[in-house]
Amino acid sequence: MTKILMVCLGNICRSPLAEGILKSKLSPDTAIVDSAGTANYHEGSEPDRRSIAVARKYGLDISNLRGRQFTVDDFDVFDLIYVMDQSNYQNVIRLARDEEDKAKVEMILNLVHPSQNFDVPDPYYGGDQGFENVYQMLDEACDIIVNNLK
Repeated sequence: MTKILMVCLGNICRSPLAEGILKSKLSPDTAIVDSAGTANYHEGSEPDRRSIAVARKYGLDISNLRGRQFTVDDFDVFDLIYVMDQSNYQNVIRLARDEEDKAKVEMILNLVHPSQNFDVPDPYYGGDQGFENVYQMLDEACDIIVNNLK
């Protein structure tokens, strides 16, 4: 069974959306999917209401997810760690203990645009369209993850 972690800054916008999208595309006996933030601003908080709303628009319920901070132990638990932007990447890599840890970390949009290191923009300070755009980006990347797992 593959264990996959989605990581953004606060774990209330992008990474819970990615978690919910990927979980909806995989059976629970294929993979374990979780999410975390590089910061502890929103530990224990539910996803942003706009993330919940855009997920609900596509038939997903992510309202039960709760924010948590990424820890070094996540390298031991997860096989694949997808980060949303360059800042998240640097913050996670800084905690890596060795090359094996580093090899688990990838920018999620590199699945769609190999080696381009495009960021999934943080929609927190924007409007609803930003959350829609992020949903579409993550949906496309999650389709690739599913195909890669087959």
